[in-house]
Amino acid sequence: MTTARRSLLTAAVLAPLLIGATACGYGSNSSDEGRKTSQERTGEKLSTDNVNIGYFANITHATAVIGLQDGGLIAQELGGTGFTPSVFNAGPSAIEALNGDSIDVTFIGPNPAINGWAQSGGRNLRIVSGAASGGASLVVNPDRVSGLDDLAGKTLATPQLGNTQDVALLSYLADQGFEVDAGTGAGDVDVVRVPNAEIPAAFEGGDIDGAWVPEPTAARLVAQGAVEILDEGELWENGQYVVTHVIASQSFLEEHPDVVEAIIRGVVRTNAWINEHPEEAREQFNTAIAALPGGSELPPEVLDPAFDHVEFLNDPLADSLRVSAESTVNAGLLDEVDLNGIYDLSLLNKVLAEEGQDPVSDGGLGVE
Repeated sequence: MTTARRSLLTAAVLAPLLIGATACGYGSNSSDEGRKTSQERTGEKLSTDNVNIGYFANITHATAVIGLQDGGLIAQELGGTGFTPSVFNAGPSAIEALNGDSIDVTFIGPNPAINGWAQSGGRNLRIVSGAASGGASLVVNPDRVSGLDDLAGKTLATPQLGNTQDVALLSYLADQGFEVDAGTGAGDVDVVRVPNAEIPAAFEGGDIDGAWVPEPTAARLVAQGAVEILDEGELWENGQYVVTHVIASQSFLEEHPDVVEAIIRGVVRTNAWINEHPEEAREQFNTAIAALPGGSELPPEVLDPAFDHVEFLNDPLADSLRVSAESTVNAGLLDEVDLNGIYDLSLLNKVLAEEGQDPVSDGGLGVE
């Protein structure tokens, strides 16, 4: 084992459960959150002067990346209410910020939302909208891994302990009969937690044999010579599973429902725009990513396949959340959790009705 790989494993052992380092923007090596200056707006102000919004610099979060840029549809819907965006590497860090009142609303994956719900006894957040499905896969070095039947003894990376891709990998490995300690990542297959921005360098340096990652990291690795051996969609009915949805702190939702509604309306309209203007959406995403601290534009061989791998939709796919919760429990990262009340889709369905679209289901897990 190389010194660098041993260092990665040591870091995984020492990392507190469900808490990890953050990174600012795709391609950035910053260890801090990418927090921008509050964006002052013009127009009618809503019920608060400012809202703090989190998201990740991933294509699975393109709704936020595009919608929150200057002139974006989410920004427009907020009118005179300013907003302060914060960029996170992965979900557990965003949950920490939500719990610490540093952010009010965030785009996030299912497993960190489940963990946050469980840790607070169902008192800190609600899922208020969907955003995206798909866009995650297991990619490997073909010189070291010949296929899914050749994972024993290999080292695979995920973006953060307890994040959505981390749980997906742990669950898959368990289903295949591999024993892996969820906390340390050590076992029949070694799982190391590396920020998205650092995974390509770890792959190029030979410190990992592959990674279960979201876009555009997966496409970036393929451009470096990796091959995809499993699209996560293959494990789900109809190929759909929630990879990004929108959560709001319960206190902020109660005090400022008009602001949350404005964000949701911006999400719905941004998703519609992305689906209607895919080429322009890719260009806007690339421009916005490059503007982040330490960010840079993605080349076409990364950008195009990554965008093709993600479906932008407003349905939070509640049934897939149930399965994600079961996977988190089975992976040993969470005790059994009651998800009743985790959704409040009333504002989303109001917006969808106004847009002439059908309502979406909370799968029986809505707030009473």
